[in-house]
Amino acid sequence: MLVEEKYIQEIDINHRKKFAQFFTPFPIAKFMVNWILEKNNIKTLLEPAFGLGIFSRLALEKNKNLQIKGFDVDKTIYDKANKIFQNKNIDLFLEDYLYNDWNNKYDAIICNPPYLKFHDYNNLETLKEIKKRLNINLSGFTNIYTLFLLKSIYQLNQNGKIAYIVPSEFLNSNYGKNIKKYLLESKLLKEIIIFDFKENIFDKAITTSAILLLEKTQNNFLNFTNINNIFQLNNFNNIEKKSYSYKDIDYDTKWKKYYQKQNSLKYKNLIPFNSVAKVKRGIATGANEYFIFNIEKAKKYKINTKYLLPCITASKDIILPIFTTNDFDNLKNDNKNIFLFNGINQNDNYIKEYIEYGEKQDIHQRHLTSKRKPWYKLENRPPAPILVGVFNRKGLKFIRNEANILNLTTFHCIYLTNSLFQNIDIDLLFAYLLTNTAKEIFNDESREYGNGLKKFEPNDLNNANILNIFDLDILVKNKILNLYNQYRNKIINDRIESKELLNEIDTILQNEFKA
Repeated sequence: MLVEEKYIQEIDINHRKKFAQFFTPFPIAKFMVNWILEKNNIKTLLEPAFGLGIFSRLALEKNKNLQIKGFDVDKTIYDKANKIFQNKNIDLFLEDYLYNDWNNKYDAIICNPPYLKFHDYNNLETLKEIKKRLNINLSGFTNIYTLFLLKSIYQLNQNGKIAYIVPSEFLNSNYGKNIKKYLLESKLLKEIIIFDFKENIFDKAITTSAILLLEKTQNNFLNFTNINNIFQLNNFNNIEKKSYSYKDIDYDTKWKKYYQKQNSLKYKNLIPFNSVAKVKRGIATGANEYFIFNIEKAKKYKINTKYLLPCITASKDIILPIFTTNDFDNLKNDNKNIFLFNGINQNDNYIKEYIEYGEKQDIHQRHLTSKRKPWYKLENRPPAPILVGVFNRKGLKFIRNEANILNLTTFHCIYLTNSLFQNIDIDLLFAYLLTNTAKEIFNDESREYGNGLKKFEPNDLNNANILNIFDLDILVKNKILNLYNQYRNKIINDRIESKELLNEIDTILQNEFKA
């Protein structure tokens, strides 16, 4: 049994999550070490997130004379690692790598850095440290694993090598733009090995993974390689790669276009989605347990529902793509959470009491509520005619909001803009959005996580392309609308979704727009 497996059995999952302890699978660690040590001039090795030292154990098997240094912030795993490496030429430090050891350089650096969201560590202080040392401005949403990478690049000797396994999230996120710019300017990055998004490399971690291989020589080309399973690494040199000159790579775009086939290339007459609609996130309350109401809770606190805002609070409450007032009434009668407290009518004594109750619970001191004046007044967000789910595994979930009610952040809001096209038929647009063709094209802008999970931020959708259905011949438009009306009637009257009718619309689109 590997020491990592024993550790997982002994140490509570909450402790491991707190310190982002997701151990590198043995075949991946072996590949990374072999690549790092394929040259014989490696004398010093740094492991910035040491854990139980799987990289160092493998490295010492190949070169017992290596001088190794490691850092970790968790005393539990630090103590266990010290026992494992007794009498070995390894220096371990119970210190935060990001704030220490800046003045030393290494021949090789290998790492599986912690994966922590920006709100799970003191990211502002860390970003200040990186800016002071590297003169690079980074977004406040930057994940800590990219900061480890940037510092390691700074500490690499000439002709030295870096191997990192990280979430691939930064390649396709807004916060990753300046990181990618830094990587391109350094010209150290040689290989990005992307694991297929259905492959969940780290147990209990919902994230896709990528291996980054860097070498401090003058690189003019960057290779992207897709891996379907970790055992393909055994034959890595024979796997097909996509190679790009540095000058042809744009740091300001999602890099998935360099390693994944772009669906939009199969179609003609495309337009930006933001030329017809604007996507915004749903309402963020800052304290859902306080602001969300159902009928029973309204009775408990004696608040008349006329003072509560009708709202979709959970994606699971919407089963079909058409949401009507009858659907809302059914949820209300089932005592579902379909209201929001807004607190604007202070003439009502029960509302005053509920505000006072919230302040006793320190709701007004939460991150979002503390920024609002008054704290109990929610964002002024009009109901959106179309909603779209944030996460999906089976394709984007679009909802026609015929009930005309608000929604929380489980959905994004879609508002028509009419900036380029006058008198947009919302039924025509919604009919298009329901099709597999539309969802396929949108997927070019998705963010991919483990086990097939995909996420769309508002700007991912705003920046996506759609087919220009508004320039279709009037007879073709009417045919699509007729099919959509049949589809809608099936939902309203029979409570079933007709995939056959959507397939007919898809066929029309394929005939009209296939490149």
